[in-house]
Amino acid sequence: MRGDREDWVTEQINERTKGLDKLGIEEILRRINEEDRFVVRAVESVIPTLAKVVERVVESFRSGGRLFYVGAGTSGRLGVLDASEIPPTFGESPERVQGIVAGGTQALHLAVEGAEDDLHSAVDSVAQRDISTHDVVIGITCSGRTPFVLAALEEAGRRGALRVLLTVNPVDPESVPADWVLAPVVGPEVIAGSTRMKGGTATKLILNMITTTTMVCLGKVFGNLMVDLQPTNQKLVQRAVRMISGQTGLDEIRAQALLEEADGHVKTALAMHQLSCGVEEARRRLESVQGFLGRLGAE
Repeated sequence: MRGDREDWVTEQINERTKGLDKLGIEEILRRINEEDRFVVRAVESVIPTLAKVVERVVESFRSGGRLFYVGAGTSGRLGVLDASEIPPTFGESPERVQGIVAGGTQALHLAVEGAEDDLHSAVDSVAQRDISTHDVVIGITCSGRTPFVLAALEEAGRRGALRVLLTVNPVDPESVPADWVLAPVVGPEVIAGSTRMKGGTATKLILNMITTTTMVCLGKVFGNLMVDLQPTNQKLVQRAVRMISGQTGLDEIRAQALLEEADGHVKTALAMHQLSCGVEEARRRLESVQGFLGRLGAE
């Protein structure tokens, strides 16, 4: 299953970055930047399949399901990162999007020897979270062959979950335990085999696209405003006040008072202003339109 590493695109020598150690700082930076341009085009090539994946994630969330990212090393850390940003940005429960990294919490800041080859741990990680038919599991592996990831996908499949493999190397879809494969092939890395670079960038872009688009489709965004954010620090409180002020025309003092009346929830505050009603009525009306602020008045 793992194949010969020399056959992996990301392990090949990049002819455009040979002699990197002989270049000056600015030229090194330019070479890296030039290589990163390949990433955007590679991600663009998988958008049709990515759209189908997001559609299923939205369906999963609407039926009470969850999204799991599974990965080792950089891939696993990027999954945990994306998952951790969903609650404060969109007001979702931490249970909704979860990251599973080979080696557990320790692997977020230190390499855990042998973690990516631990098949038993992969199966246990899926079982412990009671992954089932309502869930979507995205296995992230730049090589497309990481044993921990493939074992987790196999177990998720046995439990009826939808499985997606995200890789930056070409793979035969029939050879991997996944319903869909996302393979934005980014080409040889700047430094051979260092998939924390182009591979990691492609991964971050795609995970951002999946969760952001899902949240838009679930009414968590009004226009391009994160109206379900959790104002848990002064910066976010100020952002919330600015959003309310900008959308309502209220000065910031009155906008902050409205935010406080709405228990710190921007969307509720905006609904209260739009409908000229109290907080409970605003919540009821938002619930009637599945949380889509833009649909108020049309229900």
